[in-house]
Amino acid sequence: MSKKQRLGIIYGGKSSEHEVSIHTALSVMNAVNKEQYEVIPIYINMEGQWVQGPLVHEMVESIEELRLTAGVNPTPNILGLKEEFDMIFPVIHGPNGEDGTLQGLLELMDVPYVGSGVLGSSLGMDKIMMKEVYGNKEIPQGKYRGILRSDLKERFEDLVQEIENDFGYPCFIKPANMGSSVGISKAKDQDALREALKLAERFDRKIIVEEFINGRELEIGVLGNDRPETSVVGEITFENEFYDYEAKYKGGGTRLTIPAQVPDSVVSRMKDLAVKAFLALDCSGLSRVDFFWDVEKDQLYINEINTLPGFTPFSMYPMMWKEAGKSYEELINTLIALGLERYREKKENQLVAEKFTS
Repeated sequence: MSKKQRLGIIYGGKSSEHEVSIHTALSVMNAVNKEQYEVIPIYINMEGQWVQGPLVHEMVESIEELRLTAGVNPTPNILGLKEEFDMIFPVIHGPNGEDGTLQGLLELMDVPYVGSGVLGSSLGMDKIMMKEVYGNKEIPQGKYRGILRSDLKERFEDLVQEIENDFGYPCFIKPANMGSSVGISKAKDQDALREALKLAERFDRKIIVEEFINGRELEIGVLGNDRPETSVVGEITFENEFYDYEAKYKGGGTRLTIPAQVPDSVVSRMKDLAVKAFLALDCSGLSRVDFFWDVEKDQLYINEINTLPGFTPFSMYPMMWKEAGKSYEELINTLIALGLERYREKKENQLVAEKFTS
């Protein structure tokens, strides 16, 4: 009988998406094949403390049980991750987990892990840098502008006027490095714009302004490394002003349609653009790519890429893959295999230059 692989699930984190991460961890732990993997939960609380739980041998019944278990166990040896684990499955959404910081630690520790590396993760989190790359790759997107918090302190009213002149109303104001629509506002007039800028700067030193695109919100999953494949297309509709935190996690009249009822030509273009967007940021493993489809113009615009999308069985990404014929358990196994594949590929790199000979 072959030895089980030790799989560490890192979850929680110092992030506004802490609760979302716990739900994702619970789903992944329960779905992993316990005959193949020894599953060890590693919890990071809101203070940044790491807590290692016991082996998960069976179903974890609730979030409360997971929290109780995590709260009574010792701090793991972070520097010994390579010795203790064969693979890490990070499920921390947002800053300090999805932005390349955790990935950098795992790279230094030389541990294989699921998902995008440092570059893909950091570019995917920073909406301004992401859009800069997509602009260079000629991937269609709406007009945008980056603003620093220090700029707002120095010339707030001038910037309000410039945004109003360049973008008009409504427009979107977002922190550049946040997830789950935290700190995002749809500004419909000048007073709302001022409040939106003040809100966004609370969450990040970089703020992005985006033009309003009147289109249907479509999403598609990407899975793979150098030659990724795509899922079916899904569509999100909602009653709120936009797809904000409440609409995502508290209902808000949100409806997911999978597969989306769109022409085959739209699906084909989305698949091509999603793969192009994934490769442009050097992503790996998984990503969900979000688009606006202007029906009247029949024009697709990329909204953003999410390198660690919601990952419970009822999240859009796994549901789109389920419709494409890949179950939640199969998806987890594929992602682990892709992480190992990327790790082995990196091991092929020569680290020391050969001596120069004349």
